Amino acid sequence: MFRALLLAALLLLGSCGAAPREAKPALWAVRDGDTTVYLFGTVHLLPPDLRWFEGPVHTAFDASDTLVLELVMPPEAETQALLDKLGRTPGDPTVAALPPPEHAKLEGALRQAGLASQALDRDEPWLAALTLSLLPLQKLGYDDANGVEQVLQAAANKAGKQVQGLETAEEQFGYFDHLSAAAQGRLLADTLDGLPETGTTIDAAVAAWSRGDADTLARQLNADLAKNLELRETLLLRRNQRWADWVRSRMQRPGVVFVAVGAGHLAGGQSVLALLAQAGLKVERLQ
Repeated sequence: MFRALLLAALLLLGSCGAAPREAKPALWAVRDGDTTVYLFGTVHLLPPDLRWFEGPVHTAFDASDTLVLELVMPPEAETQALLDKLGRTPGDPTVAALPPPEHAKLEGALRQAGLASQALDRDEPWLAALTLSLLPLQKLGYDDANGVEQVLQAAANKAGKQVQGLETAEEQFGYFDHLSAAAQGRLLADTLDGLPETGTTIDAAVAAWSRGDADTLARQLNADLAKNLELRETLLLRRNQRWADWVRSRMQRPGVVFVAVGAGHLAGGQSVLALLAQAGLKVERLQ
């Protein structure tokens, strides 16, 4: 389950040495007479030396008048306030109440990351799990400043394109916050157990994304999410359906739109792409 959370952080919500320096990630388009919606799978954090914003991806972006992301991140102070509201709610279970063996594991992981052993004691289990899954990425050279969304949003702002989000930050954090206590506890426990696998998991996911291998991404993500049906339903399936409905609706208006969402949403038999095809739209993979 740690791999599922880590892949969710990378591909749903992105050692550097194994990642190719030049990436050719997958890109799709849905078209009719006066509308084009490009669909691009993102990695939210990336190493700095990976070149991906080139070729067909850049051409499609340049041709678009609107950039659509999962969300447009609010200012840092607002984000922190949301985390305090949803992830540190008085009265909700926190990691301070973990059984002693699990709390000892948590303390050890925090010490290894250079943090105080009680640093996450006020956090609800989902927030602690998410924080722990992201901590190793810094040591591996990953940075959200290099992530696809940040690069695309900066380019859109420079070009004067409209930028909009499919969700808000409160909605995204809310998906985790509304998981049952059992699902949150399992998520945290499995995250602690899987921390040593971080480098291998990241290398495999980013390498598959870099070569445009959507099938491998689907297998990596779905194999682990299948072990936690509540997490899979919440983070993947429901959002896929909502976003496919959004694309279908957007096709009713003319224009060219570049939609960039976590790559896990564009992979597999229940992906946004599959749902659009099932609805009768032609989804074309671009070379």
